[in-house]
Amino acid sequence: MRTAARFLFALLLAPAVWGQTVAVNGTLGDKVLLIVDGDFPKSVALGATHMGVKVVSMQGDTVVVEVAGKKMSLRVGDAPASVGTGAGQQISGSRVVLTAGPGGHFVSEGQINNRVVRFMVDTGATAVSMGVAEAERIGLKYQNGDRVQMSTANGVVQGWRLTLDSVRLGDVMVSGVDAIVSPVSMPYVLLGNSFLGRFQMNRTNDQMVLDRRF
Repeated sequence: MRTAARFLFALLLAPAVWGQTVAVNGTLGDKVLLIVDGDFPKSVALGATHMGVKVVSMQGDTVVVEVAGKKMSLRVGDAPASVGTGAGQQISGSRVVLTAGPGGHFVSEGQINNRVVRFMVDTGATAVSMGVAEAERIGLKYQNGDRVQMSTANGVVQGWRLTLDSVRLGDVMVSGVDAIVSPVSMPYVLLGNSFLGRFQMNRTNDQMVLDRRF
């Protein structure tokens, strides 16, 4: 009994290592409809907190929330984003399973530097690639990167090469991923081989499985 009690006490004192999922279902005036951990939407006013998630600001369809002192931008209608509830948060997944959508493309929500983006798998792309508008939306300081020349249908243009702190797809997070920012408008962030090369890829019909290489 004493051993069990000590074990329970240790659990109570241990730091939390799990995370929450947060999504923005909509806005109503100065209130935001938050969905936390799949619960029913809750109307939360600016500056208020619901289940540990604080609504910091709102501009258009973008809402900034704060969890355990860490801020994250979410867009209305985006897939739920995972946020940590403590400094000990760990993301330990090693497999991602994707299903092809219309046209046979593999499209999925993910995160770059903890900002929600929409990826499209592109095995022909050398690096994770995005347009300037998307880079600015998620706060990348791409102009501090190395300038590169890029060939497009309209000729040669200037782009930027940089290293992303983190790229997350499903429960798998990869650090230090090379990326290219292009002045050409792009509907998706292309998930290229700087990320895909960290995985063993297997495709069967309309399903793609990515297994992390260690």
